[in-house]
Order: sequence, then C-alpha cells, then structure tokens
Amino acid sequence: MKNLLFGLLSRLRGNDQQIFAAKKQVRQQIRRLKQTISEDEKNQEADAVFCKIETFPEFKAAKNILLYWSTPDELPTHATIRKWSVEKQLILPTVEGDGLILKHYLPNGAMKQGELGIWEPDTAEICAGNVDLVIVPGVAFDHKKNRLGRGKGYYDRFFRKNENVLKIGVGFDFQLLTKITSTKMDVKMDKIVTASKTIK
Repeated sequence: MKNLLFGLLSRLRGNDQQIFAAKKQVRQQIRRLKQTISEDEKNQEADAVFCKIETFPEFKAAKNILLYWSTPDELPTHATIRKWSVEKQLILPTVEGDGLILKHYLPNGAMKQGELGIWEPDTAEICAGNVDLVIVPGVAFDHKKNRLGRGKGYYDRFFRKNENVLKIGVGFDFQLLTKITSTKMDVKMDKIVTASKTIK
C-alpha cells in the first residue's frame, strides 16, 4: 500500500502532491473522529440535521429527492428515508463503473449490497426522471461550502452533468471544518447542514 501511494505521489506535480497529501490527512483525521462517536450520538445528530432540512422551502417543494443509504461511518439516514418515502419519491444511488446509477426506493422493496458494499434497491429499473434535491454525504465540508469526498469523484461527475440540482451536504458536527483543500473539479454545495450549523 505504501509503495502504491508513493508511486501515485511521484506521478503528481508539486502542487498536486500537496493537494493529495492535504486531502489524505483530512480523511485520516475524520476517520479517527468517527471512531469516537457513539450510536446514540450519531442518531441524535441525524435527527437534528434532518429536522432542520424538513423546514427548508426547497425540501417541502421537492418531489424527487436523491438520498444515500448510510454506511456505519456516515450520518444515519435509514429512519429518515423510511419516514420520507411515504410522501416523497426517494431515490438512492448505486455505483456502476465510474458513475452513479439512480434507483427508486420502495418502502417494502428488497435491498441488496452493490459494487462497493453499499445497500441499494434490488431492481434493474433505472430512475429516468429529474431530481429536485440531493442530500449529499461527504468526508468533510467547510464554511465556503466545499466538499471533500472519498476520492472517487462519483458525486462530482454527477453534479457536473446535473448543474441545476440543489445540493445539500450533511454530516456530523466535526465534519464541518473552517477550510478544506479543494480544486476546480470539486463541486461546491448549495447548503451544508450539521446538527449545530447551517451554511447557506
């Protein structure tokens, strides 16, 4: 793994190396912080975040919402998805190649683990309609609405193809930093919401 990382760094230019190293450091710091938060704290912060989002006019008006089925180290979404699916058309992403494929979430529908081990609707049917609002996970965010993802660029590519969709980044309080390193390829959020902060 160290040889792989060294090889990648050696192919990057000086400034690119600094950006790569800075992002790697933030990811490591956030990973350590995630290990210290309890399940109760995760759920309390998730409740606070989504209670705020539910008050937004954009959320109230949205009919088709792209969410994420949370992994154990992300802000929990499972209860929220089940709650919203009664009134909204919820959509979950799945990874296919280097892009995101969108699938409708059905309250009683079967789920399966996808390519990256993330749970997704067990259906071959692809969502072809417009998305009004996207609730976006991330490793970290900052006060200028920059987002640091896991490094694969799936969401950034999706947003460059869907420029007008409203993007709300969500995370734990410790995932909101004063400043994170970003590039022109990193798509900014329209809003960022944590339990104690809302960046508009």
